[in-house]
Amino acid sequence: MEHFHFKVYKPFGMLSQLTSGEDRQLRKKRFLSELSDFPEGTMPVGRLDEKSEGLLLMTTDGKWSDDINRSGIEKQYLVQLDGLVTTDAIDKLSEGVVIGLFGKKYETLPCDVDYLKKEPILPEASAALRIGRHRPTSWISMVIKEGKYRQIRKMTAAVGFPTVRLVRIRIGDISLGQMKPTQVLKITPTLLSS
Repeated sequence: MEHFHFKVYKPFGMLSQLTSGEDRQLRKKRFLSELSDFPEGTMPVGRLDEKSEGLLLMTTDGKWSDDINRSGIEKQYLVQLDGLVTTDAIDKLSEGVVIGLFGKKYETLPCDVDYLKKEPILPEASAALRIGRHRPTSWISMVIKEGKYRQIRKMTAAVGFPTVRLVRIRIGDISLGQMKPTQVLKITPTLLSS
């Protein structure tokens, strides 16, 4: 059976699912199905929360999806923080911090965190984010090999710099490139390197 694979620039304000079984959600939320007429059986690989944006992979191949989700491959994010991030906060993020996860404490794995001297070139942020209304912001790049529920947001909050904008730009060796929000591209999956 032939499988289909896509990379999507999931926009801010959209759920990482094709539809919902809940009428209320169907009325009030936006879903991936509005981006393309995906083939039957297409599923998102992993998730990006509603307020996050960027690279989301989709596939009709459940095995490929499982392989990605279980393999601990790198995922890279550009993170805009509320406030001017300190070296100390970056060091703590790199070493791993304790976050709450479903009522329990969880220590994140060490990860690569870099301060970005210049603001990255990205599509314009959603007006709903209200960026820069109050305090200055700063940008970091984070590369993690896990993907716990709202992990990056919880990590940056734990070191005193809440996430303002979160954009995933890479999963393994598949990158967002110059894609624009809502864009869908068909891809040939490579063996994702971890």
